Amino acid sequence: MSPSEAIKSQILDELTTAVLVVDEHLRVLALNHAAELLLRLSIRQAHGQSLQSLVRCPELLESLVVTALQSGGSYTQRERRLAIAEHRVVTIDCTVTPLSNQRTLIEIAEVDRHARITREQHLIAQNQAVGELVRGLAHEIKNPLGGLRGAAQLLEAELDSPEQREYTQVIIGEADRLQQLVDSLLGPRAPARAEWLNIHEVLERVRALVEAEAVEEGSHEASLRIVRDYDPSLPQLCGERSHLIQAVLNLVRNARQAAGPRGEITLRTRAQRQMTIADIQHRLVARIDVIDNGPGIPAHQQEQIFYPMVTTRAEGSGLGLPIAQNLIGRLGGLIECTSEPGHTVFTVWLPMESERNHESGL
Repeated sequence: MSPSEAIKSQILDELTTAVLVVDEHLRVLALNHAAELLLRLSIRQAHGQSLQSLVRCPELLESLVVTALQSGGSYTQRERRLAIAEHRVVTIDCTVTPLSNQRTLIEIAEVDRHARITREQHLIAQNQAVGELVRGLAHEIKNPLGGLRGAAQLLEAELDSPEQREYTQVIIGEADRLQQLVDSLLGPRAPARAEWLNIHEVLERVRALVEAEAVEEGSHEASLRIVRDYDPSLPQLCGERSHLIQAVLNLVRNARQAAGPRGEITLRTRAQRQMTIADIQHRLVARIDVIDNGPGIPAHQQEQIFYPMVTTRAEGSGLGLPIAQNLIGRLGGLIECTSEPGHTVFTVWLPMESERNHESGL
């Protein structure tokens, strides 16, 4: 590859617009990195495949290509819905341009991307507001709770009757339970210890823990199906290992409970270039998807699931997701959720390059 061709390739890969080149039979000849992310396929996997095999409604792209070829010039349609793999439907603006040698250039810009940025900003603001509220309430609860427990202990020392001491033990036990709840809401108190992490080692640790829990609870080991779909090219990231393990573990436990004893969980990793998280532009971001085939989250609850005490299960505490969001936020990342019956996805976004990495000296 000549220097000029290398520069052109680099420029194409830095674009956030998906770019594909197809032949007269609508077979893919080339695509940039944004197109790989859109189609969830690498260039090696997509090369030579037809559009019919890459999207679930190829008629839209086929009609645009035909119209452009007939007119002999570029043709654009805006805000069209395109169904692609993995239960994804995106809103796109699409421009098709005929090239020489019976080739066609297809440019796809996701309109949903702007909505996603707005949703991310809302999630970050929500997490910060909830965190401040919870910390304030937790500190207000801890002081009288300590006094209540101490008074119960003093009262117990003055009682001679074992029957009466049972009541003070109830008070002490409930005070301890509330103390643990408050500590969970406050999150880790120890400062983070940054180190280089292999994402897949963390996911394998979580997978082993969840499978062990299933066996301990009496579930048949074969009934818990965890599918791994890893991108081995992901580089290491800098962060607190225990925080990342706990956050992902909360998500996978949640997925297991949602999917049920005969459900399926998929752990998937991918890379995303040029992404903004909390108004910070990152050149490379890791994406971790935790997918389950459970009944899904009701639409009216999807905006509230990261609030404390909000849960879709009667036996749930409503703390797992807020704690996970808080831990990922400490790593400079974000958790998002999309859900429909039979397909719920919790997506963890983690920056691979950030100021935190440079400041830590790693």
